[in-house]
Order: sequence, then C-alpha cells, then structure tokens
Amino acid sequence: MANSILLKDEPCPVARCVNLIGDRWSLLIVRDAFDGMRRFGDFQRSLGVARNILSDRLKKLVDAGVLEMQDASDGTAYQEYVLTAKGESLFPVIVALRQWGEHNLFESGEHYSLLIDKNTGQQIPFMAPVAADGEVLKASDTQVQKVK
Repeated sequence: MANSILLKDEPCPVARCVNLIGDRWSLLIVRDAFDGMRRFGDFQRSLGVARNILSDRLKKLVDAGVLEMQDASDGTAYQEYVLTAKGESLFPVIVALRQWGEHNLFESGEHYSLLIDKNTGQQIPFMAPVAADGEVLKASDTQVQKVK
C-alpha cells in the first residue's frame, strides 16, 4: 500500500496508525462497520460523504487489510465490506475514542448514543490501560522506549 511505504521507516506505531485510520472518514467507516454496515450506499447515507472520498477510504482500508470485500450476504450482485480480524482488533480504539468523547465533549445532561453489552443491556465499563498487577496506569506511569 502506498501510504505504508511512505511510513516504512516510521518507528512510531501511533504515526503509522494515524496514517491509516486517523482521518474522520476512515474512523467513521470503521465505526459504521462495527455497527453492521456493509454496503457502499449505506456508508454513504450514514456519513454524507462524497462518493469519491468514500471510495478512496474504503479502498485504503481494504488494501490495508482492515476491511475485505465479499459477495453480498443476500445473494444479490452487490459487494459488501466486512471487517477482517485486523479490523475487528480496532474495537478498543473505537471504544476509547467513544468514551473520551462521552466524558469530554458532552454537557451535563446532554444525551448521546450508548455502547451497551448485548448480554446484560448495561453500558460497558470505562476502559483504561492497566499494569501487569491490574492497577490503572496514568500517562505519567509510562514512557516510550525509543528505537535506537
């Protein structure tokens, strides 16, 4: 993939990730895929994005192995975009962004969509990085070990 080649020598995982999914449309496509969307037209209606931009982002996500194209599950001639295992592993990223938004971008009492556990019907608990002993880590408890 061309974008991967551009960052081939980039040792920072965050920079590589942002290069792939760091724009608004790519993240929202992945969010919508988690919500069950599969077809180009459904993504376009949900996002209100121009066809050329949506096509570009879907191609980028397919080329990176985040989504794959499959024959439509209903037997029609359409193609569907389905999350791969690599795409499914983005779930904690989407949850972290959602939870940050819930805590920082809504006024007290303002309503927003909820992510619930299908088995319990309860909102999922706040997700936080933890140390090997199970204690929640703050940014000040960590450091990046740079490549030499």
